Amino acid sequence: MRPYVIVNVAVSADGKLSTRERRQVKISGREDFERVDELKAGCDAIMVGIGTVLADDPSLTIKSPTLINKRVKMGKSDHPIRIVVDSHARTPPEAKILHKGTGKRIIGVSESASPENKTILANHADIFIAGATQVDLSFFLAQLSNAGIKRLMVEGGGTLIWGMISEGLVDELFMFVGNIIIGGKDAPTLADGKGFINEEDFPVLEMISATPIEKGVLIHWRVKK
Repeated sequence: MRPYVIVNVAVSADGKLSTRERRQVKISGREDFERVDELKAGCDAIMVGIGTVLADDPSLTIKSPTLINKRVKMGKSDHPIRIVVDSHARTPPEAKILHKGTGKRIIGVSESASPENKTILANHADIFIAGATQVDLSFFLAQLSNAGIKRLMVEGGGTLIWGMISEGLVDELFMFVGNIIIGGKDAPTLADGKGFINEEDFPVLEMISATPIEKGVLIHWRVKK
């Protein structure tokens, strides 16, 4: 068993998540931010990779007081559980994701991660060991399911999303495509990683909707099984 997984990203018109220096740029605007906030509020947990934590230092909290109150009335915590996939336990102890907003945090690490780092991070988050040298995503998601997480949102980055897609762990994809071109062969994309070689291995998507929003378009895909 694993949680139902929804990937949400904002990409430039040429499919980039950020610049080649991994510098975050504004791709979408207020209307899309509100959509993402609502999507977060409907999930049990939000997950990112360590690269996103180091580059962007996100908090992954819900911004809308109305959405927070709605969750509380349903008997849920103010914010979804925040999760970092961090094979080598490199999450900075002062990272916003560990401190901003109330609620539970989980860090997935490997057996080879620094014991000292794991001990320090255990002061701020539950540490799940899932894999020998790298986090085994399938096993980690099974652990999250056992912890009661049924609906999981993944916000990046490209390496984590690639890992999730390549292992068949994604059910839906929301992709806001903005009206800018970032460029650069080294700029991160939606699905970084080794890439598929054989066409028969390519995941196939079914479009649910394509909606003009702000100065871009929101595409909602379902991953065909």
